[in-house]
Amino acid sequence: MLTLHVAPYLDSSWQWHDDRYRTADRRSEIVPLRHPMVEHLAVSDGRRTLLVVRERVADRPACDTAVRHVSEAAYDQGRALLDQWPTDYVAVETVPDNPVRVTAGPCRTTPLYLAHDDIHLHGSWDMADLRAHAHGINTLEAARLLLYRPRYSHDTFFTGIHRLTERFTAFYGGHLHLHYPEPSLHAGPRELVPDADVPGAFVQALDDALDVRPLDAERSVFHLTGGFDSGTVATRAAQRYPGVLGTAALLIDGPGREQQIRRRKEMRNAVPFGPWDAVADAAVDLPLHPECARVRGEAISPYEEPLHYPFVRMTAQIAGHGAHTVVTGLGGDEMVALSQQEYLHRAAGRMEDAAGLPWIGRRVGEVAEFGDVGIAPPAAVNSMTLLSLEISAPVLLRAGIWPLHPFADPEVVALGEALPMDWRELKQLQRRRLADLGLSRDVVWPAERESFAEVVQNGLLTYGRPLLRRMLASGSPLFDAGLIDPDGLARGLQRLDRGPYEERRDSQLIEVIHLHQAAVAYL
Repeated sequence: MLTLHVAPYLDSSWQWHDDRYRTADRRSEIVPLRHPMVEHLAVSDGRRTLLVVRERVADRPACDTAVRHVSEAAYDQGRALLDQWPTDYVAVETVPDNPVRVTAGPCRTTPLYLAHDDIHLHGSWDMADLRAHAHGINTLEAARLLLYRPRYSHDTFFTGIHRLTERFTAFYGGHLHLHYPEPSLHAGPRELVPDADVPGAFVQALDDALDVRPLDAERSVFHLTGGFDSGTVATRAAQRYPGVLGTAALLIDGPGREQQIRRRKEMRNAVPFGPWDAVADAAVDLPLHPECARVRGEAISPYEEPLHYPFVRMTAQIAGHGAHTVVTGLGGDEMVALSQQEYLHRAAGRMEDAAGLPWIGRRVGEVAEFGDVGIAPPAAVNSMTLLSLEISAPVLLRAGIWPLHPFADPEVVALGEALPMDWRELKQLQRRRLADLGLSRDVVWPAERESFAEVVQNGLLTYGRPLLRRMLASGSPLFDAGLIDPDGLARGLQRLDRGPYEERRDSQLIEVIHLHQAAVAYL
C-alpha cells in the first residue's frame, strides 16, 4: 500500500511532489501505491501532520493529494474518525520533537514490513525493499514456519524486520517500539428464528463487502478455482454483473484435476460470466521451476505465495487482459470454521509431529514450546486469514493488481460466527448457496479431493531435489543456525530419491527450500 522512509523529531513541513509526500528538507518521504482502488491524503494543523494511504470506498471522489491545512480541532476530529474507515488503511503521524507513529486499520489487505537504522524508519509492502535491514534469522519464527505452525505477530523470519499487524502501532524515535491493540471481541453462534433467511443474509453480506469498494466490473477478475469459496463469491458477482466478469484459476494435478475442470465449467455456464478465463496450468508451470524468481535468488519473502511460479504466471495473464482488481475466496474456510467445543481437534505443528522429519534441527526443538509467545491478540478477522492475505498480495501488487477478499470483511466474518453449527459444518453455507443455483452434485458434493498436493510433489521431485543437493553441497544459514540438521536433510533427500513419496512428510521439504532461498537472498 505504501513505502516510507521517515526521520523522527524533525520540524519540516510535508508537501506532495510528483508521486510522493516529501518533507522540505527531503529527509523523509512516503510513496503511496498508485492504483485506482487506493487513495491518499494528508492533513496538518501547522505542527502535527497525518498522512493516510487507504483503500477507497464507493460513492466518494478520490481525495486531493495536496496537504490540507486545518485547525487543531479539525485535526483531532479527523484523527479520531480514522478508526471508523471501513477498508484497509495505514496512517503515519509526524510531530516535531516526537517519535514517528505508524498505525494500521483492522481490515488488512496488504502487508507492511518495518525496519529502522539510526536515522530513519523504513517500511514497505515488499519485504525485498528492506533487505539491507535483515540482520539474521529469528529462531522462534523460523521454528513456527518449519513446523507448519504459523502465528500472526510482529515477528518475521528475519531479525531487524517486523510486520505491522492489524490495529498495530509502531513508534520510532531512534528505537522502534511496537504496541499490540486490545483483543477484538467475538460472538458465538445464535439460535435462529424459525423464518431466518440465512442464504439471503449470506448473499447480502457478500454484496455489501463488494459494494463498499468502487469495484470496476470490466477491469475485475474473480478467482474461480472450482472450490466452494471462490465459487460462491464469483457466481454471485456474475449474477449482478452479467456477461462482464472475467475469471482465473490455477489448474491442479492428480485425481481431482478433471473434476476441477468440470466444476469450473459448470459454474461458468450456470451464470453469465464474461468471455475470458485466465487459466495457468500448475501441473506444467511447477513450483521451484528454474525460471521462478525465488529459485533464481531474488529477494522473495518467505511469506509470499508458496506456489510462486504458477501464481506469477496466472497473474501475468490477468494483467495482460487489462484487469486491475482480483477478487478471491480467501477466508472462506475460517468464516465457517468449527470451534474446539464444536469439534475437538489437536492443533497441528507440535514438536511431536516432527518426529518423522529428520531434517528438523536442535534449535527448533529448544524453542518450539514457546511458539505462542509474542503473538498478536485476537483480531476481528481470523489470524490465519490475515496471514493468507499477506501471502497473495505482493505478486498481485507487482503486477498492478489490487486484491479484494469478501470473506475477510468483518461483517461477513461476524455473520459466520453467529451461525449455528449445522450451517457451518462441512461448509453447508457455501454448499447450499451453490445448490440454490441448480448446480449438480459434482459441484456441491465433489467426490475427489482438489488440492495442490500433487503439484507440490511433482515440483519437489523434478526441481526440488537438485536444489536440496545444492543446499547440502554449498551450506545454508539454516544449518549454521541449528534450524536444519544437514545429516537429517541428507537422509530425507535419500528417502525422497528412493520413494515412495509420503505427502505428510515429504511435502514439508518445500518450506525448507523456501526458507533457505530467502536466507541466502537476504543474508
